[in-house]
Amino acid sequence: MYRHFIKRLLDFILAFLALLLLSIPMLLVAIIVKLTSKGPVFFWQKRVGLHKKTFRMPKFRSMYTETPSDMPTHLLQDPAKWITPVGKFLRKTSLDELPQLLVILTGKMSFIGPRPALWNQDDLVAEREKYGANDVRPGLTGWAQINGRDELPIPVKAKLDGEYVEKIGFIMDIKCFFGTFVAVFSAKGVVEGGTGTIEKESKTNEEE
Repeated sequence: MYRHFIKRLLDFILAFLALLLLSIPMLLVAIIVKLTSKGPVFFWQKRVGLHKKTFRMPKFRSMYTETPSDMPTHLLQDPAKWITPVGKFLRKTSLDELPQLLVILTGKMSFIGPRPALWNQDDLVAEREKYGANDVRPGLTGWAQINGRDELPIPVKAKLDGEYVEKIGFIMDIKCFFGTFVAVFSAKGVVEGGTGTIEKESKTNEEE
């Protein structure tokens, strides 16, 4: 009952309240984004949602408009050069994710769940399929995000998403919710360059 009804009801209520409370801060972020670099305030990406159906997901734009679109950050060469001056702060604090509250209202996302993969991240989607992680709504944050975030290689990330699916419930969602604040304030697991960056650096050091 929690997974199919209560969770969705809580998502709607909390997203509505959050948008009311954060409307002014979000407006300020939008103004800063617009004034500090050319281009739109929002950046829209095609993402994989519930049952592998795609949807459009917004973020506050944190990169220059010339950045290659629909490409995971970890596949960009020197990803830091594409990030705007204010973008680094937005990404580190996860403020760029706030527009996704609107998508939670529509039911395409949840507060807690596996982070939605890009439409072309076939490797991540395939790994998640092994654990049934494609059959729950993607989240604003999730179990993998508070246990490594950008550091995690794809197989580990997918396995953690699977653990969330196995343990999904009110207590698990509370752990993820409050764990997110700890992860954000400590900048835990934030690595520009993305998925598996630390593992790659470790391998490079071993080779040297």
